[in-house]
Amino acid sequence: MSFLDCTCISSHSQVQSISIEEQYEDISHQCSSSDVSPCSVLTDEDDITDLSTDPAHYQLLSPLGRGFNNLSQVSMARHTPSGRLVAVKNTNLDECTEDELLQLMNEVLLSRLFRHPNLLTSRLVFSSCCQLWVLSPLMSYGSADSLLRSYFPDGMSESLIAYLLYGVLRALEYLHHMGYVHRGVKASHVLLSAEGRVCLSGLQSVYSLMKDGKRMRAVFDMPQHSPSLLPWLSPELLRQDLHGYGVKSDIYSLGIVACELVSGRVPFQDMPPTLMLLQKLRGSHCCLLDVPPYPLGDMGALKVSRSGVDSGIGESVATGSLTRTATAERPQSPAPKNHSATLHNLVQLCLQQQPERRPSATALLTHPFFRQVKKHTRDSFLSLMYPAVPVSCPPDTPPSETPTQTCDTPSPTDPEPEDGMWDFS
Repeated sequence: MSFLDCTCISSHSQVQSISIEEQYEDISHQCSSSDVSPCSVLTDEDDITDLSTDPAHYQLLSPLGRGFNNLSQVSMARHTPSGRLVAVKNTNLDECTEDELLQLMNEVLLSRLFRHPNLLTSRLVFSSCCQLWVLSPLMSYGSADSLLRSYFPDGMSESLIAYLLYGVLRALEYLHHMGYVHRGVKASHVLLSAEGRVCLSGLQSVYSLMKDGKRMRAVFDMPQHSPSLLPWLSPELLRQDLHGYGVKSDIYSLGIVACELVSGRVPFQDMPPTLMLLQKLRGSHCCLLDVPPYPLGDMGALKVSRSGVDSGIGESVATGSLTRTATAERPQSPAPKNHSATLHNLVQLCLQQQPERRPSATALLTHPFFRQVKKHTRDSFLSLMYPAVPVSCPPDTPPSETPTQTCDTPSPTDPEPEDGMWDFS
């Protein structure tokens, strides 16, 4: 069946039985009812199910990023009848292969099923001509990766790191309880709203552990577009042996994200993909914070790179050499940082070589490092974000033309930035 056969997929059209959706909502309530921190609080602006499905009602304002093999364009948009700001992802279906159409369909269905405040789901999806419109709440601070590049080049404070990782763990706890492994946990998939809600995106990488009504202990599927995810993938996933991998693979990725947020750089990012793969499979300890993020022979003090650029490793082995040259030219921090013993312990637990030695997402939520999170209010959250500021509607934005029924991707009124705030790859 063609994707275009589904002319409108929204909260008003059932694509799953109501009993399944109610079950997912009940589990979401169980996983989040005890959490009162602002990183998990939903606001009225987060509910977009009552917005219209007419493309003419949306004014595209400015680009936020691209994704899905560069086939999708993500833009900030205004719903003109209500004046509300949302994020819109436009994908030209005519340019997608059959496999890519199936991936889009799977992501849409998962977005309808999953209901959790720390997962970025798209509950309003419709098609117009050959364009697929996917609407989601606007995450005004963008991704953690964009925050690193723009405001925290030498890494974030421990309080902000705890705040972000706690929200990610809430999302992983829900996914793992539902029998799914995310397989795409990285800083560019961690989004933050102006009100302080942390959301994990990248649902196109999600894979089910359920088969024939039973939950499997391990799966063997390799994620799509895995070259761009290599620095974050666990050793057991990369090994691709008879043991397979499970939900603990996401815990390893969370440890890599912690390294990323601490230093402003991705562990292994300066290595060619083949060398990185060998280092992980050999069990080389991935250090962070006060020591180098991968073995350098002499375990001396780390000079943290000021660059927080997402590695994109896997472009090729050749580009690895270009990356190393560019890294050598980056300005360095004047001195290494010292971090708390609880943060050291958290990362050490997440990066255990053997997956059975890593804690579950539920267990990690009780780790001493996260005791500080529930003390935060919205005002204290804003103090953590300084000097970062959320994106807002461009001043004096001229009305954009009403989107016509063509197969061209609608263009925002502002030119596209070099580095997008949202990553959907």
